[in-house]
Amino acid sequence: MVQPSVKARQNNELTEQRIDTWLWAARFFKTRSLASTAIEGGKVEINGQSCKKSGKVIRIGDELSIERGETKWVVTVSGLSKQRGSATVAQTLYSESPDHLAERLKTAEQNRQNHLMNPSRVKPDQHTRILLRALRGKPL
Repeated sequence: MVQPSVKARQNNELTEQRIDTWLWAARFFKTRSLASTAIEGGKVEINGQSCKKSGKVIRIGDELSIERGETKWVVTVSGLSKQRGSATVAQTLYSESPDHLAERLKTAEQNRQNHLMNPSRVKPDQHTRILLRALRGKPL
């Protein structure tokens, strides 16, 4: 016979979950420690309120705002999972409204266009340096 406390714990696992574990399972972060760091850094909000503890509990229906780099997701929790599965399984754990999706894609396209127009200055590799020297008429 199963003890009542075990049954209650099993029911809790189906209805609520730690935020860092959910972010890891939903593939927003590669590790739980990266998710915890982002939470403690104020990059995650639950239902419009700042979340500073990685042990905070979320439930189905909660709205999360997640910032990672220049990308910001606003998603609604639609499922819970203790295990990290494939990307297709992870996408079933949340839903993103069409407005937020369109805004995120628009921002991503703007960033892509900005990067094409203003590439970052990095040291050219050896092959490129040889070509630049030849172009300038300098000896190899």
